[in-house]
Amino acid sequence: MVKRDKKGIMDNQVRAKKHLGQHFLKDETIALNIVKSLKHTDLYKYVLEVGPGMGVLTKYLITETAYETHIIDIDWDSIAYLKKNFPVLENKIIEGDFLQLNFTTLFNNEPFAVIGNFPYNISTEILFKVLDHKNQVPEVVGMFQKEVAERIAAKPRNKTYGITSVLLQAFYDIDYLFTVDEHVFHPPPRVKSAVIRLTRNNVQQLDCNEKLFKQVVKAGFNQRRKTLRNSIKAFKLKPEFLDHKYLTQRAEELSVTDFVALTNMVET
Repeated sequence: MVKRDKKGIMDNQVRAKKHLGQHFLKDETIALNIVKSLKHTDLYKYVLEVGPGMGVLTKYLITETAYETHIIDIDWDSIAYLKKNFPVLENKIIEGDFLQLNFTTLFNNEPFAVIGNFPYNISTEILFKVLDHKNQVPEVVGMFQKEVAERIAAKPRNKTYGITSVLLQAFYDIDYLFTVDEHVFHPPPRVKSAVIRLTRNNVQQLDCNEKLFKQVVKAGFNQRRKTLRNSIKAFKLKPEFLDHKYLTQRAEELSVTDFVALTNMVET
């Protein structure tokens, strides 16, 4: 049997995960700061780490928090390494795809947090998976490509504010925590990264048709340079709203609350 050293394992992981856009964090201070960004100890007792790699976050989740830590990774080499080096997690390791995970049976349907140095190519998909199960996930802390993190956290009247901003901010408060330079990863990405935190807000249900809300938001931003009168013209507005001020504005000028109101102006 060929014995692999730590560097060999990491290099193999890099090759195996290249298609996912994953870069492995090697800065211990940043890793600890990410873990300490989990704040809501009263809301959950389970934490699920996505894409742990060689466990740079995992070890701090185990030693610096009181949460019951579980991990999920799609890569066999990561799973094998973590089983060997973190025996305490032996029955808490899921080998599989987070995007295919069945949340309804996870942790007996109890709430849990999601954390990770997320693969950049699927980071937004991870958040939309969480959004589909928002009432089970009160908090998310994750590493993203910087421009994606800025987009998620953006406020109205900002050029980075868009579909992702509105849909996620409808149910989560977003905190942009800190920026991370390229040199702290293996291999170094070509872009800067950032850590953000999503905290479930008090909105249980939007005061509108939620399916229609998503359609209106997407239509508005798909032609973001046009006024909403033009970008959502595929929808039939109720007659009393044909001259509403929203129609003279662009999608990036409207808050989540404004989009809820706009949705209620549309005939269903």
